[in-house]
Amino acid sequence: MPDTQYDYDLFTIGAGSGGVRASRVSAAHGAKVAVAEEHRVGGTCVIRGCVPKKMLVYGAHFAEDLEDCQRFGWDIGERKFDWKTLRDNVLEDVTRIEGAYTNTLESHDVEIFKERAEITGPHEITLASGRKVTAKHILIATGARPRMPECEGAEHAISSNEAFHLDELPKKIIIAGGGYIANEFAGIFNEFGCDVHIVNRGDRLLRSYDEAVRDRLLQISTMKGIKFRFNTHFEYIKPCDEGGYFVKLSDCDEEKADLVMFAVGRIPNTEGLGLENAGVELGEGGEIKVDRFSKTNVDHIYAVGDVTDRVQLTPVAIREGQAFADTVFGGGEPVAVDHSCVPSAVFSHPPIAAVGMTEGEAKNQLGSVKVYLSDFRPMKNVLAGRNERSLMKMVCDGDSGRIVGIHMIAPEAPEMMQAAAIAVKAGLTKADFDSTVAIHPTMAEELVLMR
Repeated sequence: MPDTQYDYDLFTIGAGSGGVRASRVSAAHGAKVAVAEEHRVGGTCVIRGCVPKKMLVYGAHFAEDLEDCQRFGWDIGERKFDWKTLRDNVLEDVTRIEGAYTNTLESHDVEIFKERAEITGPHEITLASGRKVTAKHILIATGARPRMPECEGAEHAISSNEAFHLDELPKKIIIAGGGYIANEFAGIFNEFGCDVHIVNRGDRLLRSYDEAVRDRLLQISTMKGIKFRFNTHFEYIKPCDEGGYFVKLSDCDEEKADLVMFAVGRIPNTEGLGLENAGVELGEGGEIKVDRFSKTNVDHIYAVGDVTDRVQLTPVAIREGQAFADTVFGGGEPVAVDHSCVPSAVFSHPPIAAVGMTEGEAKNQLGSVKVYLSDFRPMKNVLAGRNERSLMKMVCDGDSGRIVGIHMIAPEAPEMMQAAAIAVKAGLTKADFDSTVAIHPTMAEELVLMR
């Protein structure tokens, strides 16, 4: 039964993936729930992140498919790409999904406030309109935003947020960063015919991924025409009178680009929420510190998703939101999310997928390690005349044979990895994979044929 001492049993600040799941499930458990969202329901993933980005990735794939199809007997005539058509269709579908998220909340009787909210007292929230409400529990699910580095003229650069709204494609784009966002947009812009340059302060891409896989992406991306510059940083960005920007990097002369994009990480959205006054403890990066049940040091305040900077992935935020709702309102045993062995993907061209330990991590933690590799040219690439090789890598405990990591770069690698991740999470061994009959001819059969 709802607690009549407060206006709501749960007030969620932020209607992204984690906040929506937590609010919906809490309401299904019988709680009286409200959520405040100052932007659009759906959060980063739905509105300006993984969903529209994946649609752009699909659009980019057609560039190679239309070229390769000729070797398969197709004559499609003149090829023409219209950026605005793709952009507008993607944004239209984002609006559709936003409506679906809103309907999901409303169908569970979750009250939505489309305005900013701030914690202004114990169990008290003040909305931007000035209205004050109370809640027995408060959940912070405000996500994160792109980090914009400090350099002269940084205000002239865009982040991934603005990439979905460009009026036209740049002839030349410089992308700062070496993580998954930088590499994904580099692949997208490259396939659309842009001259793409990636600038990275460090000496490697995708630092958390296995070395063999990230080296293969660098090799393939270079073959596709993407330029990489390592160990350098921006000194200034200056607008040109005739359009575009003069860009000065620390290791070379000034050059001109049509667009500069920063993709150098994300910052938890914790400013202006009243957390300091509420006594909520924050980490060095501004993230909200929580225990394994997503509770802060203040008993009635919780946090899930990117704002906690545990694992900044949408499915993790959703799992955390579900666990929070089941723990606080489910009436059963507390539920904690296991943040180990989380699979992930980079939707580059071709994509990367991984789960578990890299080879280096396994050697440091386990000592005895056995590694199995499959380095091959996919059947489709062979007939298409595309000299692009895929790589699959399996890392096993040398003593028990337990698979502790799988890493791959291949067409549809993320689709294959979802099932493989279950096997790794379950603690299956190399022998279990060896005893499984292959599905032929597929790329996935390499997972059970490695010797």
